[in-house]
Amino acid sequence: MDTLEATAPTPDAAASGVGAVASIETRRPWWRRAAPAAGVAPFLLYATLGIGIPTLGVLYYAFRGNNGGWTTANVAAVVHGIYLIGFENSLKLALLTSIIPGILGVFVAYAIHTSRSQWLRRMTATASGVLANFGGVNLTFMFVATLGSTGVLTLWLAAVHVHLASLGFQLYTFSGVAVVYMYFQIPLMVLVITPALVGLRPSWREAAENMGASSWRYWRHVGIPVLMPSVLGGMLLLFGSAFAAYATAQSLTTGIIALSPIQIGNFINGNVFSNYQNIGYAIAFGMLVILAAVMILYNYVQRRASRWLH
Repeated sequence: MDTLEATAPTPDAAASGVGAVASIETRRPWWRRAAPAAGVAPFLLYATLGIGIPTLGVLYYAFRGNNGGWTTANVAAVVHGIYLIGFENSLKLALLTSIIPGILGVFVAYAIHTSRSQWLRRMTATASGVLANFGGVNLTFMFVATLGSTGVLTLWLAAVHVHLASLGFQLYTFSGVAVVYMYFQIPLMVLVITPALVGLRPSWREAAENMGASSWRYWRHVGIPVLMPSVLGGMLLLFGSAFAAYATAQSLTTGIIALSPIQIGNFINGNVFSNYQNIGYAIAFGMLVILAAVMILYNYVQRRASRWLH
């Protein structure tokens, strides 16, 4: 006991040690103390130039009149008429192409995760990374050649007396755009949900089986509650991706469907009436508000999901 008391540091010694470390820290050159902050400086510069300044520009011109002065007429105009229809169609498209691919992506990712083939897992992960970023004109051409009016699959189905048009499907309509979006939304969901499936510890299932729980009860009380925050977070990410997508819908429909990104593109291309230039900024402002709400929800559910991934 005497030895322990002799070797234990006193409060004064501890305070002096902290002071010594602080004095050493202050004697370090300023460039060494600033090194950790300098590491994130390129990202902060990129975020400022690519996100911060454009966002400020959108906020400025959305409430700016064409003749100068501040006004809310631009924002009031985008919640009526064709611009409101654009928001409604964009929201419907984003919801449709986030919920269905989100559910399908979970089942696909689980089937791959439970596979014993390491080669299949690596190939699927690589393919999902490529397909999740495959869009625009290339994706449009692929679907036109496959499901267009003279596409390969369309002609094959017509040969067996199955006509897609009679079934209510046309590639250049809202349903066609939704199908094309799902092509890259499902691989994106596979990428997002796979880490959550890896976080499901085998010991949890073993403990449930040892206590007499069936497979259904395990998923109901353990698996689904653990995965639900990650699934919701993935669907929110898909929602934001579909809501802001432009190139695929524009190249597929040539702008005949009222979608908010396409309407903004029309203003950028100069297809506007006189004294309506700032309407495009007001539409972008509305999209920023919606995407900001989605990102806040996404960060919340990701914090809930991160508790189970460690």
